[in-house]
Amino acid sequence: MEQRVHENRGALVRLDDAVAWAEAAVVGLSMVVMAVNTIANVLGRYVFAHSIYFSEELNEILMVTVTFVGLGYVTRKGRHIRMSAVYDMVPAGLRRWLMVVIAVSTAAAMFLLAWHAFEYVQKVAARGRLTPSMQIPLWIGYVGVVAGFLLSGVQFALAAWANVANRTAVWIALRETDDYEDPELAELLAHHATDGSAEPNAGA
Repeated sequence: MEQRVHENRGALVRLDDAVAWAEAAVVGLSMVVMAVNTIANVLGRYVFAHSIYFSEELNEILMVTVTFVGLGYVTRKGRHIRMSAVYDMVPAGLRRWLMVVIAVSTAAAMFLLAWHAFEYVQKVAARGRLTPSMQIPLWIGYVGVVAGFLLSGVQFALAAWANVANRTAVWIALRETDDYEDPELAELLAHHATDGSAEPNAGA
């Protein structure tokens, strides 16, 4: 049984690596194109007195792509925003199961949003609307929204699976454990421990 779980996890990790590479490539390329486009537009406007007519429209599409495709990437890395006030008060032995509930419910929300986004893209595509400047199908600019919600949902589902299959730690993603430590809190506790150990010596 343990060997089968290990093999399944290995296959998931390899697939996850491939998807992560694709996400990083899309986000990285979009950022580069956005930067080049913005610089070229500024140079064209102030040096040659002719701006790029589609520059703003292209940047809007790229920003949507970076935001939502990046959502899946940061979820995979466990770097998404977390509200952990209740989670931190739960005993350590129950945190993994609370994380399963959180991951499953969040995955369901992401899949629901992906479905609604997909329906919206279908409606826009059916109307045949084009972007004002580049005259490309408007729905292309919203594909990243569907992909981002879908990929994020998959990552939360994998986090839930990781907590059920591998009980050695609390997993906030397939390969990321809950080992975050607030640096200010850690410094405060270390300072308090140092002061506590120094008091007996001072009294002696």
